[in-house]
Amino acid sequence: MPSRPGLRERVDALLDSFIKDFYETVPYARHQKSAEKIDLEYYKRHNIETILRLRRKRTIDALAIKYFTKKDPVQAKAWAHYTDDEMLHDRLFAADLAKVGVSKEEIYSTEPLLSTKLLTGYLQYGMEFEDSPLALIASVYFVEYTTTRTQPEWLDNLEKVLGADEVKGQRAHVNTDLDDDHDDFVWRVLTSLVTTDEEERAVERHLHHIYWLWKLYFVELHQRTVLGKEGEQIALPTTAEA
Repeated sequence: MPSRPGLRERVDALLDSFIKDFYETVPYARHQKSAEKIDLEYYKRHNIETILRLRRKRTIDALAIKYFTKKDPVQAKAWAHYTDDEMLHDRLFAADLAKVGVSKEEIYSTEPLLSTKLLTGYLQYGMEFEDSPLALIASVYFVEYTTTRTQPEWLDNLEKVLGADEVKGQRAHVNTDLDDDHDDFVWRVLTSLVTTDEEERAVERHLHHIYWLWKLYFVELHQRTVLGKEGEQIALPTTAEA
């Protein structure tokens, strides 16, 4: 019996509404999913930012493991195992980028987008100043859920346009999530942190904030690579309704 009956159904419905809103309101949202010709600058920078985000998340995951070692050693072991699975997945994306002419030197010398800094900063804030991994684990569930429900379609199209070998690393990353049921695992860890109605509300609040930051990222990515607005103010995304 779930520890908080009905919570997962509400959260999954909320995430489904975010996916719908994303496709309806974010510029270029369907580009990788259905474009017959891929904007390579957009594609390259998106994967560079994915790598930079993964590298910063490693540090935040370490803070979560430290938290769990004090509060719940069983979850510390579980999150350490999950982190071990994900730790070097930036190499998968880097291998794909190499096939379209992006070197490791270029990747790792790139300054992250402001939205990337804000997203990872939000997660680190929860660990450093709230002494709680709730925002982090909610964010990971957000990513695992939305990835498995959107990325296979995106990769099918990218494979058709760019070639199967060019997206081999990204495909391996998504297949790991699917084959190992990462969304179910992360959900179990998340619910170990949720014992009150207020904590349930906190999960949903974090998910709204995280989605807003992801929208901000895709808006900034579009502005930077497609519109060429280097360093200009980011157009704020609209907030999805729950």
